[in-house]
Amino acid sequence: MALPHTARSIQLEGWMDLALSEAALTAASGDVPIGAVVLDTDGRVIGTGRNRREECGDPTAHAEVLALREAAAHRGEWRLEGCTLVVTLEPCAMCAGAVVLARVPTVVFGAWDPKAGACGSVFDIVRDPRLNHWVEVTGGVREDECAALLRDFFRTHR
Repeated sequence: MALPHTARSIQLEGWMDLALSEAALTAASGDVPIGAVVLDTDGRVIGTGRNRREECGDPTAHAEVLALREAAAHRGEWRLEGCTLVVTLEPCAMCAGAVVLARVPTVVFGAWDPKAGACGSVFDIVRDPRLNHWVEVTGGVREDECAALLRDFFRTHR
């Protein structure tokens, strides 16, 4: 579902462009094309990430985790209060947990993940009332474009 064209939706679409650029960098490595960026309260990019599991041989090298690590290093602390994570695919359980633990208040994503999504699809970890931090979620930003990137990848790799 497309967002109505408001100043906020245009901002979100621009941020998603940054995440899509990160996803495009995975082409040479054979990793699933997922990209993420972390923005500070002023909308400046303080962390970027793309899937690097194959490249690094690391099961935790998801785009979101790498972007959160870089943002924390940039800030010099693990709390990412006031930041926004923008990612091309709905975060999985591990990445959603990392978002909660990092105290990120806002997640924006493109494509929904009906198999492993943990921000409203399969699970809703980021809004679980039993946890100590809850996250505002906006899904479906440039959804068709993000989903097409993944479909194209899996069409050639399976």
